[in-house]
Amino acid sequence: MTGETAPDRKVFRITGKDRESFLQGLITNDARRLAEGPVYAALLTPQGKYLADFLLVPDGEGVLLDIHEGLAEATAKRLSLYRLRADVQIAPTGLHVLRGLGTAPPGAVADPRHPALGWRMYSAEPGGPPEIDWDAIRVAHCIPETGVELVPNDTYILEAGFERLNGVDFRKGCYVGQEVTARMKHKTDLRKGLTGVTVTGPAGPGTPILAGDRPAGMLFTRSGDRAIAWLRFDRAGGPLTAGNAQVRADPPANG
Repeated sequence: MTGETAPDRKVFRITGKDRESFLQGLITNDARRLAEGPVYAALLTPQGKYLADFLLVPDGEGVLLDIHEGLAEATAKRLSLYRLRADVQIAPTGLHVLRGLGTAPPGAVADPRHPALGWRMYSAEPGGPPEIDWDAIRVAHCIPETGVELVPNDTYILEAGFERLNGVDFRKGCYVGQEVTARMKHKTDLRKGLTGVTVTGPAGPGTPILAGDRPAGMLFTRSGDRAIAWLRFDRAGGPLTAGNAQVRADPPANG
């Protein structure tokens, strides 16, 4: 089988005649875009905090939901609670998520977050073992990962770069958490969030970043001398340290 198996992913199928309108009232992106191809989106709390992110992929008379397995069951349960009388069914599939770079095989779809993430395919058979350094790709383009940079009940999606990653639509209308997200977009400048940094010296994920003796953020995924960091932008302009390492921030990735 072409492609390598993406670890820690689970796939559900959403069916029923109300599936699009059901999703439209819940997710951060416009479910009508499924007519054009895959959609990246998130589910938020009413307070606008991240609960889960996922890819939605049109699949005949249904929609595949490609999600990290650590959030899969809780997300499926939450979606089911919102069904009420809607004609919507949500069921696990057992499909494997395959991914790769370069020419996409028949049946594959482009990852909607960023061209550097290549393609994905959904198969009853597993793919090959991991060979591609996906963390290096994510770090190079400041693409957050579920359960790493994206933390349930803590992360705000605009601080995590969802607008840049095609994961939020500001014209689609109401969804859970929409008011807070819209207010962050239109009424405030982002003061903190994820951005790329250069790290000189030993410092791993979870290392606090300091501006002098003041907290300025934290390191997340690192690849070589580059990393994704969560930073307070008002403290990121000068010298930064993470343990014994020196840190230099890029311009904010959302800017």
